Amino acid sequence: MPKPVLTKSKAIIIFLVFALGYFISTLLRAINATISPELVSEFNLSAGDLGLLSGAYFLGFASVQIPLGYLLDSKGPKKIVSYFLLLTIVGIILFANAKNFQILLLSRLLIGIGVGACLMGPLTAYRVWFQDETQQRSNSWMLMVGAIGMLSSSLPVQYLLPSIGWRGVFINLAILTFICIVLIVLFIPKWENSNFEQSSKQGRLSDIWNNDFFKSLVPMGFFNYGSLFAIQTLWAGPWLTRVSGYTPEESAKGLFLLYSSLLFSFLLWGYYIPRFSKNISDAVKLLRWGAPLNLIVLIVIILLGSKAGAIHWAIFGISSIFLSLTQPAVGMAFPLNNAGKALTSFNLLLFVGAFVLQWVIGLIIDLGMKINISEENSFKIAMTFVLLTSFFSYLFFLFKSKN
Repeated sequence: MPKPVLTKSKAIIIFLVFALGYFISTLLRAINATISPELVSEFNLSAGDLGLLSGAYFLGFASVQIPLGYLLDSKGPKKIVSYFLLLTIVGIILFANAKNFQILLLSRLLIGIGVGACLMGPLTAYRVWFQDETQQRSNSWMLMVGAIGMLSSSLPVQYLLPSIGWRGVFINLAILTFICIVLIVLFIPKWENSNFEQSSKQGRLSDIWNNDFFKSLVPMGFFNYGSLFAIQTLWAGPWLTRVSGYTPEESAKGLFLLYSSLLFSFLLWGYYIPRFSKNISDAVKLLRWGAPLNLIVLIVIILLGSKAGAIHWAIFGISSIFLSLTQPAVGMAFPLNNAGKALTSFNLLLFVGAFVLQWVIGLIIDLGMKINISEENSFKIAMTFVLLTSFFSYLFFLFKSKN
């Protein structure tokens, strides 16, 4: 089944248009880490409330992944990503006008659903329209764009808050999302799935979830990747303000350092990784020795406690880069007609994990403080939970992937 590979110029345009959508997606994903002091003050939120609110994005995102896979394989990224982004605009406007926690929660859920196709749509397109040897690079550079989105959610948003407030920031994001929809309609090619129709009828979701390679990554996707999302998009910020003693402005600068480190890491990773990882076997080898690095850094952070600041969380983010090998490897493990379902199935794990862990971390912190454990130690206990679940997930991967 030949791939309709596009020319380099068309591929660049497609990448840039989809990159804008993913930029918006990750900015919205991480923005609560910056505006959390305002939300806590205005709506009197506990740590558990804050974790649930931020996690609602991931829950909404995860809830559409399985149907999204079928839609992407049949209808294509152009229609699906643009339709979903319309729902994002509804969620953003609702969030900007929220008067209570319930509306915040509902709108955050809608935003998560709406941006649910902003990475899987492009990755499905790249799997069909780009050469196989560029899959890892395309994935890494999309993650680099995601880092730019998270970067923009830190200091730039913090600087805008005194002038337009967090509600004004969201109104401007709604306008930017509409511009992205227009660009998708104008520049993304029509999805020609006639070459895949016969084989698509034979593709089953059970083929993915029963695949040994996919199963080996299930716990790592849920715990390791999920906790990475939970920390970098929320809990790194409260750690800096409530454990390390940073002011909100210093915390925003710390998050800026974390996200800029991720940006440059993914830029270099995308450039060099095709030399070392050309297939699934190469990705597995790199994961075996690279995946534990961020766990070692997390041990150091837990031991340092209040002395662990922005630089330590930046190193944690950089050392987590090996986890990015998983998504394109999953895509390449299945035929073209099942690529969308495979990618969205794995993404389901990531975002359900992020939702659960973001909420559970907050609950552990609240519980610790209720039984008179200090705030710093409550945070350390929560991160120890992340460490242990991620470590045993890594061991499961080693055992299942040894052959």
